[in-house]
Amino acid sequence: MSFDFLTDENRIFTNLYGQKDRSLAGVKARGHWDGTGDILGKGRDWIVQEMKDSGLRGRGGAGFPTGLKWSFMPKESDGRPHYLVVNADESEPGTCKDREIMRHDPHTLIEGCLIASFAMGAHACYIYIRGEYVREREALQRAIDEAYEDGLIGKNACGSGWDFDCYLSHGAGAYICGEETALIESLEGKKGMPRLKPPFPANVGLYGCPSTVNNVESIAVVPTILRRGAGWFAGFGRERNVGTKVFAISGHVERPCVVEEAMSIPFRELVDRHCGGIKGGWDHLKAVIPGGSSVRCLRAEQCEDVLMDFDALSALKSGLGTAAVIVMDDSTDVIKAIWRLSKFYKHESCGQCTPCREGTGWMMRVMDRMVEGNAAIEEIDMLEEVTRQVEGHTICALGDAAAWPIQGLIANFRGELEERIKAKQVGRVSAVAAE
Repeated sequence: MSFDFLTDENRIFTNLYGQKDRSLAGVKARGHWDGTGDILGKGRDWIVQEMKDSGLRGRGGAGFPTGLKWSFMPKESDGRPHYLVVNADESEPGTCKDREIMRHDPHTLIEGCLIASFAMGAHACYIYIRGEYVREREALQRAIDEAYEDGLIGKNACGSGWDFDCYLSHGAGAYICGEETALIESLEGKKGMPRLKPPFPANVGLYGCPSTVNNVESIAVVPTILRRGAGWFAGFGRERNVGTKVFAISGHVERPCVVEEAMSIPFRELVDRHCGGIKGGWDHLKAVIPGGSSVRCLRAEQCEDVLMDFDALSALKSGLGTAAVIVMDDSTDVIKAIWRLSKFYKHESCGQCTPCREGTGWMMRVMDRMVEGNAAIEEIDMLEEVTRQVEGHTICALGDAAAWPIQGLIANFRGELEERIKAKQVGRVSAVAAE
């Protein structure tokens, strides 16, 4: 099939590789902060409707329609302030797209924060940034300071009559704080543990006030969409999977990279065009994790021609997630790779929910033995059954994130698990015979 690659004039992030000036003067020269006051002048309802019409789905992993999420916020204030909270706690293994946006194109995010906050009646926005992102925090704070000095945010932001303040809050490096309610708890100075829902943040969020939590990329694309029109953005990709998307490709490719492309690009086109192909050639491709460590891995034959979007990957029982593409060639011990992820999720579980607290540790310990082959064949089915007991039985999605990589391993590489166990058993028998 033919695919229309994204051209430079259609890229939203004009400095993703840090080769241009990221200062306010530099971004203004590239078209950012252009007519922002006029956009605000069109009113809250127009902005929200335009975002709905654009078809933008959240870029943080869940893929929920952004405009629809904004519309959940109360139209009028009941006396409580409204807040926008930006989730910059990018802690998913393999994911680094937001890092590049904040490091090299921070003003796209600040401008987006102003517009999105205005659309939801929020006079304040809190950006919660990952603890390890020290240089990114510095770049973002410089951009915020520049915007204040130029009158773009603060009192009478962009001459619109709307007062807007933007605050940057530094996390402590906990993966669980990437979950929106745990993030809110952490912002409030409490331990980062997810809240039961309902009530949802749009009703009771930060400081008990109506709040919306959005991902960095979801907010940073807003100004360009509104300047160029919802129809322009919806013209990329395919139905229900539209717009441009920032992909982070790592692993066994010739040139790992972070790149903005049109949604629904075929996987092979993405890797060949931007990464120079698979190391050693496509015959050496073994497995791909297409959307960050929390989605199920795919076999090589499943993903060569798959479209990189929400629906196509969901049909393969995987997901686009954060679009962090982790490529593994035939030199990879895929069992050990998934074991490493199970160890990560066990470490990062907050321990609030019993299925996750107990299940992540149990799954990791079984995976410890699977890596060495010190298990029984019957334990493979038992391991999958435990993942089903964890999946969908926790307050937040960390339980799902811990279960899905193991489910993908069993579904697609069960043969390798069985072979390793059998090889170890043969080795044991041989050792006994030798004695």
